Amino acid sequence: MLDNVIIAPSVLSADFGRLAEELDDVATADWIHYDVMDGHFVPNLSFGLSILKTVKKNTSLPVDVHLMITNPDEMVDAWLDAGADVLCFHQEAATHCHRIISRIHERGAKAAMALNPGTSPYVLDSIISELDMVLVMSVNPGYGGQAFIESSLEKIRAVRALAEARGVHPLIEVDGGIGAGNADLVCDAGADVLVVGSSVFGADDRAQAIADIRASGNRGKVKRS
Repeated sequence: MLDNVIIAPSVLSADFGRLAEELDDVATADWIHYDVMDGHFVPNLSFGLSILKTVKKNTSLPVDVHLMITNPDEMVDAWLDAGADVLCFHQEAATHCHRIISRIHERGAKAAMALNPGTSPYVLDSIISELDMVLVMSVNPGYGGQAFIESSLEKIRAVRALAEARGVHPLIEVDGGIGAGNADLVCDAGADVLVVGSSVFGADDRAQAIADIRASGNRGKVKRS
């Protein structure tokens, strides 16, 4: 288990008219989270490859790319070429999960798989030993600013238990409705990485917001240990 929770602000909530400044404002975080939406797998459109390249030029933090797209099998190399340090795809959209994970590892990046709120954690049973990270969606993907789904806590616990049963230790990332008020509960359940959007980019002092969420998350990790 990591000593400290990883905080990953989602640029979906940033002001893209001043992207470089927005990234500077969250430089005290650990990762940058980058959501890719295709208007098919989720009912929204977001950012393409060129914007990811711009993000990479304006931050020294690792960039965690979350593919909410229908064809992740076909797009792995393009997103790695654009600079993804962690590449996450949805189990629900993939045709050949193992092949995708193998390709990500061949390219020297970290491989992650995401689960929608309605997807059982037990779909990970035959693949969790290959993953560097599991992303538990605590909102339905496609839009920012949604409320945290409370039943996600039980799913986080189930993913952690499955990993322990297999003797593996992928990071558990949680995305959706997370702030200082519930980060402790999410990390107590088993989370290592917290994706944060409006709770950081909506704050006047982004560094303080990150510090508050990190402190809350770390309290939860201490309680869990």
